[in-house]
Amino acid sequence: MTDVVRPSQQRSVSAGKHHWWRWVFASVATVLVLGVAGSFVFLHFFISPAPAPLGLPPLSATGPAADGSSIDGTWTVGSGSLAGYRVQDDFLWQHDAVVGRTRAVTGDVVIVHTEVASASFRVGLTSVQANGKTQPQFAGIADTATYPNATFTLTTPIVADVDPAINQRFTVHATGLLAMHGTTRSVTFELTARYSGSVLEEAGSIPVRFSSWNIKSPGYPLQNHGVVEFLLVMHK
Repeated sequence: MTDVVRPSQQRSVSAGKHHWWRWVFASVATVLVLGVAGSFVFLHFFISPAPAPLGLPPLSATGPAADGSSIDGTWTVGSGSLAGYRVQDDFLWQHDAVVGRTRAVTGDVVIVHTEVASASFRVGLTSVQANGKTQPQFAGIADTATYPNATFTLTTPIVADVDPAINQRFTVHATGLLAMHGTTRSVTFELTARYSGSVLEEAGSIPVRFSSWNIKSPGYPLQNHGVVEFLLVMHK
């Protein structure tokens, strides 16, 4: 004989199915909420906020003592110089940045008749740190074992619109070759400088799209482009 399913039994089975789907939906929603909340807590309480972009340090009330020497001559990168990268992090509604920096910066600038005739710099990538530590992820993406340095060489002389005044900022544009990850490309960027008579400081950033230098994109939530930042403190 064919079993007869009563209406009350059908309602019971249907209610059970609905209850099961509600339970699955609630579980998935809970996991998503906890995951987002956990990531928010991790990003904001366990990872230090990104440092501000590199720029010229504040000038004291008196400013560095000017020794009256000419800006012409050969300037060498010294203590206090920094270089690194900044990549935007777009995790959900959060907009922060991942920043790495190093003090392993060397180089020289030659100025003749207030014109920057030549300049070259080298940055040691194996010592780049983020949050005070070297990052294996950066070493892997940039392949620092094979390409331990990044370099910049000026290709067009820099002529300032005005003669540099002591302890006054001035802005210029630089064009040169940026080499990293085995690839060299021409770049043009803006930098801000200040001359104190005994110290020449320069700060700026160079936009970089990773694929242009054959660097593998770090992937979501990081963007596929960033900037190379620098602060150069130079002495004769």
